[in-house]
Amino acid sequence: MLETILAISGKPGLFKLISRGNRSLIIETLDAQKKRMPAFATDKIISLADIAMYTDEKEVPLREVLNTIKKKESGKATQIDYRKASKEELYAYLGEVLPNFDRDRIYPADIKKLVQWYNILIENGLDDFDETLKETEGNNIEDRKA
Repeated sequence: MLETILAISGKPGLFKLISRGNRSLIIETLDAQKKRMPAFATDKIISLADIAMYTDEKEVPLREVLNTIKKKESGKATQIDYRKASKEELYAYLGEVLPNFDRDRIYPADIKKLVQWYNILIENGLDDFDETLKETEGNNIEDRKA
């Protein structure tokens, strides 16, 4: 599921991948308006499945962090108001979710974005963070060789 949810630099919120055009992607906003628009190669687009959070030992996929927040919040929206929370409150919240996060490389803005994205996904019923894509093209090629 996270493979088709996109974040676009410079645009607030999250977007769902609808279709691929010749030189663009067709995306839809994850809000009540469900506005569709093109996203071009010049836009900085990243799938949520490709994002990871820094820890002291390794990088933890966003999928695992979102699942931990979901367990902490019992599948509901977060209790913390990321817009009004102080730097210390944001770090304390992430410390509950990801105790060994790298305090030098994760900024308060990153935590705000994480909480905002989590709330958007929960509000839109997209709470199955473990769902993965089916067989990849690489696996199909190996099957053909056999």
